[in-house]
Amino acid sequence: MFRKVHIRLTLLCAGITAVIMIIMSLCYLYVSETGLYRNQFQSFQNDINTITTNLEQQSVISMEWLSKMEAQGNYLFYVLDGGVPFLYNQLNDTPENSSRSLLLDECRNAYERIIEVDASSERNSSYASFHSEFRFVSQSTDVEYFGSVINMGQNASSLEIIVLSSLQTLEKQILEQRFHFILIDLAAILALTVFSWLFTGLLLKPIMENHQKQVQFVASASHELRTPLAVILSAAECCKNAPVQKQEGFLKTIHQEGLRMSSLVNDMLTLSGSDNQRFAVRPKPIELDTLLMNSYEAFDPLARDKSITLSISLPDKALPPCSADPERISQVISILLHNAISYTPEHGRIALSLSYKKEHFYLSVKDNGIGISDEDKKKIFDRFYRVEKARSTKEHFGLGLSIAYEIVKAHGGSIQVTDAEGGGSIFTVIL
Repeated sequence: MFRKVHIRLTLLCAGITAVIMIIMSLCYLYVSETGLYRNQFQSFQNDINTITTNLEQQSVISMEWLSKMEAQGNYLFYVLDGGVPFLYNQLNDTPENSSRSLLLDECRNAYERIIEVDASSERNSSYASFHSEFRFVSQSTDVEYFGSVINMGQNASSLEIIVLSSLQTLEKQILEQRFHFILIDLAAILALTVFSWLFTGLLLKPIMENHQKQVQFVASASHELRTPLAVILSAAECCKNAPVQKQEGFLKTIHQEGLRMSSLVNDMLTLSGSDNQRFAVRPKPIELDTLLMNSYEAFDPLARDKSITLSISLPDKALPPCSADPERISQVISILLHNAISYTPEHGRIALSLSYKKEHFYLSVKDNGIGISDEDKKKIFDRFYRVEKARSTKEHFGLGLSIAYEIVKAHGGSIQVTDAEGGGSIFTVIL
């Protein structure tokens, strides 16, 4: 399921980004190509102005000058004097170069379609000239050109020069630019896909881990509930057929297992409230030393019954009040003390202490019990996790430390476990 979601999120993330990138690339190419054509056309117009000025200053137009201008500017010239082609054009109009004549005819036709020349306009000077530039596509060569028609008149004579500039070089440059953008976009899309795969994987990782924890939680809860439920059903079945004097024992068993199930359900509801952000924490200024003393007095008889020495160490100086929920913090201390008493052997020692450093309160529960391995320390606060040595203890479902962790977390504090010197563990709550 998560793999399909991962793939779909990757395609969605990479796809949307790729579409935006392609649209931006197309917009850039449009602006860039429009600018290139505009600059090229302006350059062509400037060259035509220069050519027109040179023609006005010459009394004779030689074939050498025309050849030189064609070679320098990569232009194509066609000159008509009173409608009669120059000898230069006639020499170039060979069967091998028939496309030249056809191209010039297409240019003149395009000029006549696009430009309306007012031949009757009055000119004040005896020598006048004007030119018009345009753009057209040759049907014979399928190549785009810039064209210009220069009209020059002196007295009764007239001269017409057609100048053509091929856009093949510019189009080649534009094609190369498009090809480069395609390669860049493809490489970027590939990189985006890889990045999206890794990024969505990181986003899904906590969800997958949470889902896995939920599956494990349900499985563990079902297992834990199945055991007392099976005992209750078995005892109830036996109670129906048992003599009256034996029914009391079965009812006692049903009552004990019912209490176990009630305790487990209450713990599960507590953790469920934490998951749904409905964890009831009502902080107020409290005296932690008084709170620890009350917990010590409550658990001291239980420790004595197991021949365990329970001690408490409080600061000599008065401590400032701590903003916390007294019932919840008492619940944390009770969980830690209950675990310590359960897993500490007879004649063992448990030390409850409180200290205050740099505006932080440190509550510690130290024992010399079975200890916790480094591998177990990483999972000790997971739900339904119990150290292998303690799995036979029926009173513990593996939820106590999880609840303690959630309570401390809701207070903005932290809880940690370290090894005690000589064996055992130290649980420290920092508020």
